Amino acid sequence: MTAVGVSFEAPVPWFPLPARLAVLLSGRGSNFMALADACESGALPARIVLVLSDRAEAAGLARARARGLEAAVEERGGETRAAHEERLGARIEAAGADVVCLAGFMRILSPAFVARFERRVVNVHPSLLPAFPGLEAQRQAFEHGVKVAGATVHLVDAGTDTGPIAGQEAVAVGPGDDADRLAARILEAEHRLYPATLAALLAGGWSIEGRRLRFPDPRSAEA
Repeated sequence: MTAVGVSFEAPVPWFPLPARLAVLLSGRGSNFMALADACESGALPARIVLVLSDRAEAAGLARARARGLEAAVEERGGETRAAHEERLGARIEAAGADVVCLAGFMRILSPAFVARFERRVVNVHPSLLPAFPGLEAQRQAFEHGVKVAGATVHLVDAGTDTGPIAGQEAVAVGPGDDADRLAARILEAEHRLYPATLAALLAGGWSIEGRRLRFPDPRSAEA
């Protein structure tokens, strides 16, 4: 489990390319669409092998099926968290996914699930972490009165939005903003940041030292 004092170095590339992605979502799936578009354009050296939701009514499932992608539902119902996560994990493994991409998946994953896919779960969060973790981060930022908000892509660890940060994009808070306008601009940043950061992760060669994720220095490759 990623924690202070843990070191890790990703191979080059991180997984054989194109990498196989499982995308977990609970709603409209706009970040899933950003990843899918990047896969189709070649900007992201990956292909989506599974779209999985905990909600049958999630609009992202219909969007995935319209693209001809495998889309499945694993609702929790009255079962235990462990039993539900076992079914999620089995689906992901059966699809042969290399990386699990959270795209608006509205359940906190247990330490056991994260350990099952250690350093293979990636999330995008609508704040400049470590500020404003958890739900309604955009509204938290707006109500706190910050002048700069933004988005973060990070590896998922046992905490809530505490894993090593892989990429961030700042979004200025304008004088005419309200929480909804700010959230819409942060979402646009997420759509840019998530595919670009995931592509950098898939390229490999990065390392984790404690909680710090370091990408290789491009100047060393030029030398």
